Amino acid sequence: MSGPRGSRLTIIGGGVMGLMTAYYAAPLAGSVTVLEKSRVGDPGTASFGLTRSVRNDYLDPQYSRLAFEARQLWLDLQQRSGERLLIDCGCLNLAKASVSRDLPASYAARSFAVLEELGLRREALPGPALAERFPQFAADGGWLDVDAGFADVAAVTALLRSVAPACGVTIREETRIRAITRSGGSWQVQTSTGPVESDVLVITAGLGTNELLKLIPGCSVRFPLRPDRPVQSKYFIPEPSVRDQYTEETLPVFAYLDVGIYGHPLYAGKTPGVKIGFYHPPDAAVVPSPIKSVEDFVTECMPGLRSAATVDVADASGVDTCFYDLVGDDDFILGPLPGADRAFVGVGWRGTGYKFAPWVGRVLAELAVTRGTAYDISRFAPGRFAADAQATGAQATGAQATGAQATGAQAGGTAA
Repeated sequence: MSGPRGSRLTIIGGGVMGLMTAYYAAPLAGSVTVLEKSRVGDPGTASFGLTRSVRNDYLDPQYSRLAFEARQLWLDLQQRSGERLLIDCGCLNLAKASVSRDLPASYAARSFAVLEELGLRREALPGPALAERFPQFAADGGWLDVDAGFADVAAVTALLRSVAPACGVTIREETRIRAITRSGGSWQVQTSTGPVESDVLVITAGLGTNELLKLIPGCSVRFPLRPDRPVQSKYFIPEPSVRDQYTEETLPVFAYLDVGIYGHPLYAGKTPGVKIGFYHPPDAAVVPSPIKSVEDFVTECMPGLRSAATVDVADASGVDTCFYDLVGDDDFILGPLPGADRAFVGVGWRGTGYKFAPWVGRVLAELAVTRGTAYDISRFAPGRFAADAQATGAQATGAQATGAQATGAQAGGTAA
């Protein structure tokens, strides 16, 4: 890759994607300014939460490969910082014959086959082995993604914010964007806290992206984004006598995606209990089952928590912590912004994006500062939603997007 060093970079959106972009861009850019409409770590933003899954067990091999690549970047960031960012407890996918009658066709078995295809670390646990290894579950099988677990969101946010000044990154909070113009080869962003001029513009503004695109002269593309969130998200607080059975030391991240269930262990000192969420991605195949709620799942698959006290995640943390920005074709949107010179965008993370944050940040930083990236991101091209691409059937990129409906739609959008 080659390109000018010392470019001035403006990033609109101070969530995890924007902060990761700033982190990776800072050593190469002349200056980096992050504009955030609220506060970094604001509980009302999509990046807020206490824990987020970090796993590789997708049905789509490309997403699995990229998730594993992102994990290596997480580990590098963790080593460099000396902070614990990842809790490596594994991710266990469950299946039970009384719920999923065709176990070989279950998400657990099929995603395990992808891990096997890619040579990623994994363990298959038939019923007796599952009962011995993880007696917390009542199921006929468990398929373990070994190099997985969850991210400590508060630690990640605190780290990225704390290193920003030393890296030469300026963060402007509570800053509203009023106008965006291009003049003399530079971007001019008029804000409520004053103007910002830069050579390169990156937008990582989540569901607010289309409103920003309206401010850019000559940019006619709009992305098919829509919000979504889990139906339920609760903490199950185990009795003190069995509490140790449910902490991150003994319990993995778990999921039963055929019926829309995901869960995180009790993170000692950080969360009040075992987090269990219920969510059906709109394009996912869901098997008919008796599990219609997190309570049904506990009754069927985690009977040791039947008597546990419960509290809504929203009540425990002060806010409902999961906001998903779904995309029409269920693929990420990442790359050059059509109709805008030296502008890039990252959006549409489908509820599964947090784990990819360092990879997304690195890609956007490379695009912004070096004008290229080592990764093949053609599948995620924002240009697939441009009017001319849609009018011609999108040809090359549209073919990839169509393929994504067959494979990316199965990528497992449940990942709070």
